[in-house]
Order: sequence, then structure tokens, then C-alpha cells
Amino acid sequence: MKPLSQMVKKDLEKIKMVVFDVDGVLVPRGTKIKQIGHTTTLNTKVIAKKQIEQIRELYKKGYLINISSGRGLYMLQEMFREILPFVSITYECGSATWHNGKIYQHINSFELTKDIFPKLQKVTNKSKNLKGFEPKEFIITIHCKKPDKKIEAVVKKDKNLVTLWNGEAYDVLIKKTQTKALGIKHAMKIFKLKKENIMAIGDNYNDQEMLNESGMPISADKSRVNGSFYIPLEGKFLPADNLMQKIIELKK
Repeated sequence: MKPLSQMVKKDLEKIKMVVFDVDGVLVPRGTKIKQIGHTTTLNTKVIAKKQIEQIRELYKKGYLINISSGRGLYMLQEMFREILPFVSITYECGSATWHNGKIYQHINSFELTKDIFPKLQKVTNKSKNLKGFEPKEFIITIHCKKPDKKIEAVVKKDKNLVTLWNGEAYDVLIKKTQTKALGIKHAMKIFKLKKENIMAIGDNYNDQEMLNESGMPISADKSRVNGSFYIPLEGKFLPADNLMQKIIELKK
């Protein structure tokens, strides 16, 4: 991997779409969630004004912008309300894509997850480790204070499902299918692009498959994911901020 500082204008010749992970890339890592009975409270982060201006600038320069996240659509729309006209959103680990009010569903997970949800509720009932279930359509996300062997054991019994721990929550997903890679493949079809036209940036373990499907993968945390270039985790800027600054500078 090369540092972002070594990226040159020629590297951008074939790039038509930039795909951004959210947590740790466009906004700081971490989700504040609290669940009491059937009441779930989530703290919604909002993208900074500087990033809003940068995304608008990339859009003016002709780039398609895709936001890819494990979060649900409603929360992502709230987070990125000011730039919705300029972006597409691929949500819940590649399960579906929203663009200009239209939803493209990439997978149907209902039959494979409907039976395990009550089992997970039962095993986490009254658990002091549980922070809450994040509302989702296609995946199950369980926020915990630390990894939970009981949750892992329940999911392991189902041959079709897998748990992915991201440092603050478990995503329960369809094994080998429900990944951010699925989302980027479908985004390419929607916008009629090829792999070589895609730049993708991510910072967590569940981003690696998405980065592998892009022509130019950018690592926002080289201790977790690999890419053609990496952005050092230092300074006051978020990785997306650094990347957009670099692209805008090279495209002057």
C-alpha cells in the first residue's frame, strides 16, 4: 500500500464513482444506543458542513457518490439529508440501494432470519451486556458492551447465517452473500459502470470485500483493511475529508 500523498492525477483517469463507508470515514466511529423494553433511542450523527461542501464539489466535477453502510436507510437519510440529491445510498451491508427516491433491493433475507430473531431476543433478555437492537430491515444488528458468546453460539447453530463483530455491535448476516461487496456489484449495474471505474474507501473488517470489488481500494485503517492507498489515522481530519481534499486538488 502507498500513502495517499503518493496518489497522482493519472490514478483518477478511469474513476467515475467514489464509494464511502460511513463510520470512521465520513463521521467518527461509535453509535450511542439505549433500549428499555420496547423503546429504543439512537443518537443520529450528522455529516459535517465541510464534507457536505466537498461532496457537492466532487459531484460538480462529474463523480457519482455512493454511501455504503451497515446502517439502516432511515438513519442514513437523516445523517445525509443535505446531500441526498447528490448521492446514492447502499445500506445494511449491501442489502439494497436508494437513489433519487427509488429503492433497488439486492437480497431477500426474511426467510433466513425470521426464526433466529426471537432466539436472539431470548438469549439477550436481561443481559447487562446488551445495549440494544438497532432497527433494520434486512439484517439483525445487536449492540453490546463487549463480544457475547451466547449470541455467537445461537447464530453458529444456523448454517446459513454468520455473526460479524465490528467493535461495538454484531451484524447477523447471510453467510458469504450479504456483504458490502454485494452492494457495490449491484451499484455498478445500476449506474452501468465497471470495476475499474470504482474507488472505494473503508476502515473496518466488513469493508474489505467491498474494497476488493473496486478498481481502486482506499484503506482508512491499514491495521484492519488493505488497499492500493492508505490514509494515516492521524491529524484532525476524517479519512473521507483527506481523500476528498486530495481528489479535488488533483482535478483542478
